[in-house]
Amino acid sequence: MKKSSFVAMILGTVSGVLFALGMCMALLPKWNSFKEGIIFGTVGLALGLITLIIWRKMEHKAPIKFNGKTILVAVFGILGALVLGIGMCFCMVWENIIIGTIIGLVGIVLLLSLIPIIKGIK
Repeated sequence: MKKSSFVAMILGTVSGVLFALGMCMALLPKWNSFKEGIIFGTVGLALGLITLIIWRKMEHKAPIKFNGKTILVAVFGILGALVLGIGMCFCMVWENIIIGTIIGLVGIVLLLSLIPIIKGIK
């Protein structure tokens, strides 16, 4: 395993755990720790972005260029994740299985369509 991959794996795991714990703290009312959860989640998200920057420098890759396509792909990915999450909420929270499954499948298709958008079809 390359050193850059190992560093990215460790930092990515720590940032993911902090983000997930923060979201649990913020969204579970029984824990009564909304403000602390927001802080943990923000620290986890920031550490994830720092991990990306560190990994790219260790791999000697150019910084990410922000152009119209990059922003559009990011917005499209966020939209797909939100649609999938809404479908899950319909199924699990509101117990509306049929509509939730349909919405969730639309979200999955949106996320899968990111592959040809980013890589292209050859």
